[in-house]
Amino acid sequence: MATIALSTPQRPIRIAFPFKVFLPLSLPSLVLLLFFAAPMGLMLGLSFQDQETGTFTLASYGRFFSDELVLAGLGRTVVMSGLVAICVTILAYPLAYYLARSTSRWRTLVFALAIAPELAGVVLRTYGWLVILEDRGFINSALIWTGLISEPLPLSKNLFGVVVGLTHVILPFSVLSLLTSLQGINPNLERSAQILGAPRLAVIRHIVLPLSVPGIVSSLLIAFTMAASAYATPALLGGAAFKVMATMVYEQVLFYIDWSFAAVMANVLLAMMLVSAFVGSRLESRLQQKLHL
Repeated sequence: MATIALSTPQRPIRIAFPFKVFLPLSLPSLVLLLFFAAPMGLMLGLSFQDQETGTFTLASYGRFFSDELVLAGLGRTVVMSGLVAICVTILAYPLAYYLARSTSRWRTLVFALAIAPELAGVVLRTYGWLVILEDRGFINSALIWTGLISEPLPLSKNLFGVVVGLTHVILPFSVLSLLTSLQGINPNLERSAQILGAPRLAVIRHIVLPLSVPGIVSSLLIAFTMAASAYATPALLGGAAFKVMATMVYEQVLFYIDWSFAAVMANVLLAMMLVSAFVGSRLESRLQQKLHL
């Protein structure tokens, strides 16, 4: 018996590029390209340009790594940012834990108070701390009036004042970062440990703290990068003698009109923050993988 085979014409396989998927990203990408990537590229090129002749040169980079004052400013920036990151994370952790676990009616008020500093400008908050910490400020005046000290304490125009001011400025961001991490931890783990007889502090130390390490790393990273790029707070609370990279870039542009050297400083600062962000993100991803094994 003969069989009849029906042949159907094969249509060519067409791979359609999903333009509709990437269409919403076109406008944000264009904005980032014009207002971020292009200026950063111009600044990178400017750092290799001679200030007078406009020719290619590495003199500005050689000057940067041979100038002791500039290297001291870079080291001061790293120390300041590291101290701010540690202080912010330590202060934000208990507050974020309370917000993540509390069911009290005061939770909304505490959350509002934690975010409230962002409702005022950075300059306004910095001036508030300047009034509190300066030689004739609230703290020194109160201590002198009570007779505890005879001379004002050096609370401003130094590293201490800048760390205090930046800690207040960056604290809300760290609270939000840690809050997201702590909310991802199952509360039943803590309840099970308490049912088995573990004290509250032991539960936090052996369960909550290890599981929230990725959030701690994220908080440290956010605080470090924000503190390293801050200008207003170090300029006002640190004074003229306390120079960090952001204030030194400002001086090179406004007072010395040395755009090439200012671009070198900005590029080094950007590279430092990118390296710290890369290391922090890699560490956070590895910790996340270990926790989910």
